[in-house]
Amino acid sequence: MARAVEALGLVVHTMASVYGEAAAQEMADEDWLADAGKNGWVVLMKDAAIRRRPAERDALAAAGVQAFCLTNANLRAAEQTQRFVDHLAAIVAECDEPGPWICGVFSDGIRRIWPT
Repeated sequence: MARAVEALGLVVHTMASVYGEAAAQEMADEDWLADAGKNGWVVLMKDAAIRRRPAERDALAAAGVQAFCLTNANLRAAEQTQRFVDHLAAIVAECDEPGPWICGVFSDGIRRIWPT
């Protein structure tokens, strides 16, 4: 997915590129979410359940993160990538609104899923 988004002209930071592969695997969500907020990075993820986990949701909120997540955990990698690519213009436009918030990336568009 990162390469597809980069190919569209956007700067992409992956967990591995920022922290190294080994550290990224061990890093708590609360830590990288704080870093994302501090750096003003928009988060693309496939974990819609984050909005229901208090520690991660609170970290996202405290950092003012703008996040987009896939809402279907059963998508194959190519389908995940295509969903983000298909809705990239809407994703970029939504980022004009300050965070914190989470938008779901659905087959037919994006919608806020937190806060509701």
